[in-house]
Amino acid sequence: MKKILIVEDDIVLREELAKFLTHSSYQVDVLTDFQDVVSSILLSQVDMVLLDINLPNQNGEFILKKLRLESNVPVIMLTSYNNDSDEVLSMSYGADDYITKPYNPTILLLRMEAIWKRYDKNSTLLNYESIVLNMDRGIILFEGKDYYLTKNEMLILKYFILHRNKIVPREDLMRYLWDSEEFIDDNTLSVNISRLRRKLSEVGLVDVIETRKGIGYLLK
Repeated sequence: MKKILIVEDDIVLREELAKFLTHSSYQVDVLTDFQDVVSSILLSQVDMVLLDINLPNQNGEFILKKLRLESNVPVIMLTSYNNDSDEVLSMSYGADDYITKPYNPTILLLRMEAIWKRYDKNSTLLNYESIVLNMDRGIILFEGKDYYLTKNEMLILKYFILHRNKIVPREDLMRYLWDSEEFIDDNTLSVNISRLRRKLSEVGLVDVIETRKGIGYLLK
């Protein structure tokens, strides 16, 4: 039974959604204290988060951005406004989907299942040098310790490992991330690769991603 965390300050909507998901054979937790949402999500150990964009004194998109620094848990953003800029920003911060309230409960269930199918399809362990990339958990395993990756960092590292010792053009990498339903531009790619390099350095893999100027990257 998969466990869902609802982060929604509208009490009526929260209770209705919790009841519906429980009747749909999910285990449901609800968050009622919004002081430190990121820590609460990390402690909850859930399989998916339904995160409202407009929370008391907080912005759900900012919460998502902070969460993605530490966790790859699937997140569906919930909003009362049909706003393209909110959707683009949410997806760029690592949301798995975005749905406008009021929503059709059956559609929500289908979208949740689609996300898990996508995760299940990509779930695997990849070995590289002294580390293991755990795609299920979005982490690097090294000497018994977990090092968390953001979703983009995980996908980039996966692509590099699968194409090890081959030059990966930036265009191919960006196309792969778009196909994985990640919103990313040239600058965002550079930022994510810089972060990935730093995290690989933490486990002793220094300078393993080589930049080929004007071409792309090479994982040694």
